[in-house]
Amino acid sequence: MKKNIVETILGAVVLTVAFIFLAFSYSSADMGSTDGYEVKARFSSIGGLKIGDKVVISGVKVGTVKGVALDQNTFLADVFLDINSNYQLPDDTAAFISSESLLGGLYLQLEPGASEDMIPPGGLIEYTQAPQNLEQLLGQFIFSMQDKKEDDK
Repeated sequence: MKKNIVETILGAVVLTVAFIFLAFSYSSADMGSTDGYEVKARFSSIGGLKIGDKVVISGVKVGTVKGVALDQNTFLADVFLDINSNYQLPDDTAAFISSESLLGGLYLQLEPGASEDMIPPGGLIEYTQAPQNLEQLLGQFIFSMQDKKEDDK
């Protein structure tokens, strides 16, 4: 009988510790509701950008990627951004998908323009640039080097 009580107490302690870790991870992941507004950007390619990735201006996080969808008419990738309401974006803001490192990890970088007009909630960021494809750049470099060798002959 004493063994069952010890196992029950130990199980309760394990469940309590697991709940504490779950609460900590939820609070540190910044997954709660935000007081921001949504804007959309269209890209020809998003290169692995996914929901939850950071949206930054000058290295400061100002929002997150809220959703990604394919536009059935234009076949462009629609990226929905949740921008913190403390930040208003000029309507000539540009959006770039950048890599955090050579090993991956993407984020969306915004470069605000100088316009006095702001993008309204639900608005569109018109100026976008897809991420650079490393394999494609390497292929272009290799072919340009081969062309140069053939020209030298």
